[in-house]
Amino acid sequence: MEKFTVLHGIVAALDRANVDTDAIIPKQFLKSINRSGFGPNLFDAWRYLDEGQPDKPNEGRPLNPDFVLNQPRYKGASVLLARKNFGCGSSREHAPWALVDYGFRALIAPSFADIFCSNCYKNGLLPIVLAESQVDRLFHEAAAFPGYRLRIDLARQGVEMPDGATSQFDSDPFRKYCLLNGLDDIGLTLRHAEKIRAYEEKRKLEQPWLF
Repeated sequence: MEKFTVLHGIVAALDRANVDTDAIIPKQFLKSINRSGFGPNLFDAWRYLDEGQPDKPNEGRPLNPDFVLNQPRYKGASVLLARKNFGCGSSREHAPWALVDYGFRALIAPSFADIFCSNCYKNGLLPIVLAESQVDRLFHEAAAFPGYRLRIDLARQGVEMPDGATSQFDSDPFRKYCLLNGLDDIGLTLRHAEKIRAYEEKRKLEQPWLF
């Protein structure tokens, strides 16, 4: 998993509350368990004017010109700004996979669904909770200034705006440690690889009939 330390990225503003995981990545794309390849179908039903299918190429599909990610000013965005209860609905891990595959590294909203939030941390995506008043200000500034960028420092737990003002956010210490060091569940386990191998060798000697 890629480490998250400091991100200075363009902000895409998705002005919708209660965005569920089926909107983030529709159910027909859940057949694959690979973590890559979902970005082109992120928010598929909103980005395109036709219905996407996993065996159908996206090239040539009609785009919805009114959807935020199709607007040139948000090209290359790595920070997604949203409203409350982002990521509600099912617990599908494909939702953060799709967001990361598209290029997002951080999400900012007044609240997130619990399981979705946990899945984000496990996949290198930082969900930041700010007060609604702070989120309102960010929406206003993102709309007013094309190419609007934020600087996010995970170690200091701060979101810095172009004028230098900083909003602090909370982060669970263990999840923060994992993100800063690029450790997913497998990475955490592999830190003990030598002890695991030693245990396996010892067990082979003590209980060879199991092998």
